[in-house]
Amino acid sequence: MKEKFDITGMTCSACSARIEKTVAGLDGVEQVNVNLLSNSMTVEFSDKVTADGIIQAVEKAGYGASQHSSVPVRRKAEQTEDPAVKQQKNMKLRLILSIVFTVPLFYISMGHMWHFPLPRFLEGNENAIAFAFTQFLLMLPVVFVNFSYFKNGFRNLWHRAPNMDSLIALGSAAAMIYGIFAIYKIGYGLGIQDLDMVHDYRMDLYFESAAMILTLITLGKYMESRAKGKTGEAIRKLMDLTPKTAFVLRGGEEVEIPIEQVIVGDFVRVKAGQTIPVDGVVTEGAGTVDESALTGESIPVSKTVGDPLTGASIVTSGYLVFQAQKVGDDTTLSQIISLVEEASSSKAPIAKLADKVSGVFVPVVISVAVLSTIIWLLFGASVEFALSIGISVLVVSCPCALGLATPTAIMVGTGKGAEQGILMRSAEALETAHKINTVVLDKTGTVTEGKPAVTDILPASSCTQDHLLTIAYSLERLSGHPLGNAVAEYAQAQNTAYQPAADFTAIEGQGIAAVIDKKRCLAGNRAMMTAEGIPLEGWESRADQLAAEGKTPLYFAEGNALLGVIAIADPIKATSREAVEQLTAMGIEVIMLTGDNAKTAEAIRKQAGINTVISDVLPQEKEQHIRKLQAQGKLVAMVGDGINDAPALVRADVGIAIGAGTDIAIDSADIVLMHSDLLDVVSAVKLSRAVIRNIKQNLFWAFFYNTIGIPLAAGVLFPAFALKLNPMFAAAAMSFSSVFVVSNALRLKWFSPQLKNIKQKTILSGKEEQTMEKTMMINGMMCAHCSGRVEQALNAIDGVSAKVDLEKKLARVSFSKDVSDDVLRNAVTDAGYEVVSIQ
Repeated sequence: MKEKFDITGMTCSACSARIEKTVAGLDGVEQVNVNLLSNSMTVEFSDKVTADGIIQAVEKAGYGASQHSSVPVRRKAEQTEDPAVKQQKNMKLRLILSIVFTVPLFYISMGHMWHFPLPRFLEGNENAIAFAFTQFLLMLPVVFVNFSYFKNGFRNLWHRAPNMDSLIALGSAAAMIYGIFAIYKIGYGLGIQDLDMVHDYRMDLYFESAAMILTLITLGKYMESRAKGKTGEAIRKLMDLTPKTAFVLRGGEEVEIPIEQVIVGDFVRVKAGQTIPVDGVVTEGAGTVDESALTGESIPVSKTVGDPLTGASIVTSGYLVFQAQKVGDDTTLSQIISLVEEASSSKAPIAKLADKVSGVFVPVVISVAVLSTIIWLLFGASVEFALSIGISVLVVSCPCALGLATPTAIMVGTGKGAEQGILMRSAEALETAHKINTVVLDKTGTVTEGKPAVTDILPASSCTQDHLLTIAYSLERLSGHPLGNAVAEYAQAQNTAYQPAADFTAIEGQGIAAVIDKKRCLAGNRAMMTAEGIPLEGWESRADQLAAEGKTPLYFAEGNALLGVIAIADPIKATSREAVEQLTAMGIEVIMLTGDNAKTAEAIRKQAGINTVISDVLPQEKEQHIRKLQAQGKLVAMVGDGINDAPALVRADVGIAIGAGTDIAIDSADIVLMHSDLLDVVSAVKLSRAVIRNIKQNLFWAFFYNTIGIPLAAGVLFPAFALKLNPMFAAAAMSFSSVFVVSNALRLKWFSPQLKNIKQKTILSGKEEQTMEKTMMINGMMCAHCSGRVEQALNAIDGVSAKVDLEKKLARVSFSKDVSDDVLRNAVTDAGYEVVSIQ
């Protein structure tokens, strides 16, 4: 089983390494991942160990543990305060209080060096006790508000698992103890009137160093807490999409209930402006739904009876009643949040390297600090000097930056991916994606739309396009065949009128026939036309050419005359070609794997610009082909959307599921693309490369900083150059390293894949051209005939594609070339309607 635990008391990667090692040593624990930034631990274990046993092991190691709260995702957004925000407020209060007392302490202890004035009762050797005791009193509140460092540090030292807090506690405690010793020496010196002794110890109190160490460490911790808050923004934004209540039909009445009380099978009512609370299927009504929060698609989607609805989508128009199918944590939104949280909590292989280093780093640093102190004493240095060296080594070596290097970058990266509709299911997938050199693409639904569509309308010389469409629509609206449905949908979108058809007959393997306007009309393949004696008049070669392009030609006849041919194909997605080009430009080999025949596969290969295609592949053979590519030493990413892709997705080094695909394909994948856009594969790889590059930068600076800082703190350069680190400046340098690493990781929030023509793309003449969008508000449209006239007038403009929304009295217009507003306005005005605005 797999269980998540909340951990308390962790402060650095040495802590997480200690916990991970302790839990991994339990009999029955199969895998354990500890996340420092989220203060959580995920454990996979068998029946040999219990959750309570795991908690006890963590507590024996000196930390706190509890089972992760099982608050449903839909309720998390309603919690009064986010834990990360609470921690940030706590650290901010500690920082403010620390600064309030540290500033006057620093002024009193160091002000005389710049000849700043002091109160008379603190000046001179005769007031040395007041001078020292005032500093001691100012230091105490700083120690009190930051006592957790001492509590955690010495506790872990007692358990022989020293961590960052142990270094802080030892360093600041040593400074305090020496300062108290100095007070006694000052008192003794005054008692025997040894003013030289009084002066020496008056200048070596170190209370300001102890307070400054704690204050600067707290500053670094405050920056860390801000990082935690920012990295969780994507998850919180998703949570905020969830409505609190739902309107459910029960007992013939509509009642408003909290959404956690909605059960599978309930009938839920939503109207314009409301948010859909759970996933389901429309049973009554019609309307449009804005799914942009989940899919990124800005244009609302029409929904009618039988269409699926996704929770967190917004009804923009109409009235819908749907039956709940997925509720609570089973909804699509909840699953997305769970994926993002799981990826943020998981650990990339590169992070485990940092943990191993940190596990031995702290004990080594303590040894170096003690050894440095002893060596300087042996070489005749004063106790004050040697102690200063030891404290500096302890403080400057705190492995904050090392512990933050990977989890901060991973959390920011996965959050940024979620914002762009790229869901990383694990940190390992995020890391592996940057190394892939081969991308294998499924064809149907991945490279192509996955749905037949009309591509060519070719009327015979004796027939008009309108008449061909009318006869085709009148026949195919009755057929129910996928190819016929494609023709019917196209004709309907063109507002084509249909004629009543009688004596409808379906001829198996050939096509359909019916009587329209007292004439027998046919729709089917070439075999049907030949069997019915319809002269093809040289259309065979044109049909063969269409077939070579991967299209299916449908012949239409009226009486004994051929009306023309309508070609149907599963067209490639608008962004597929650009995605392939960009992957190739990144040095990644692109291969298409499909069960289609060689002719169709070759046609799609040419359209998409893919170099290699493997066709006629049975579903069970896809996994074998992935295995073969891996055997050639290639690191393979598989992109697919169907059930038959699941084995290949699992076999691949990185499985990438198109979000519109099946649940099985999504569950089998490492990365899920919510937008069903192949350009997101490019974005995912670029995001992975950016995150890994960021992690390597963080680790480099963390190690480089310690490599330089420890020898300097140990006094290696003091004999030759008189250079050494004061404990106070060592604390400042250590805090700066943490702030630097966090700031560097947060740069990922501005990550952009820099894809060409991001907003919208359309393929024209085999090249991608940018398409702009505008919205026209139009008055005077009263019925479907009106909207049809406006749509026809706009679509008649070269380079314009328009869709009219009658209910909202607007037209959404996209362009593949520059078209002025005056041209648009005149087209609508000439059709008899008024343009209110163009935006």
